[in-house]
Amino acid sequence: MDDGRSAVLDRDIAETYAGWFRALADPTRVQVLNLLASTSRPMTVGEIVEQVDVGQSTVSAHLKILTEARFVLVEPRGTARLYQVNQRCVSCFPTAADVVMGRAAPRFADVACEAGR
Repeated sequence: MDDGRSAVLDRDIAETYAGWFRALADPTRVQVLNLLASTSRPMTVGEIVEQVDVGQSTVSAHLKILTEARFVLVEPRGTARLYQVNQRCVSCFPTAADVVMGRAAPRFADVACEAGR
């Protein structure tokens, strides 16, 4: 029986989405993610620093957050670390409008957003 109430987004899913939105809540992180996506190749921190015009420690801190959110993958190569977009995770990122407007969100069982997958 329909009591007129809408279903509320599952709390665990809402927490995950909130983490994704927090990861993108900084303009420098958005720039870094955009750069990695448009370059379509792994990049070093130094290469990213040259493009976004902020210091290396700042870029490294932002890359850490993007990596923790699984938007970016990191691969150690010798003494360098190469960063690239995690296409599987970015492709499942819902738009804010979809979530807010109650459009169906993908089930996490159907989405492979883990690093290395």
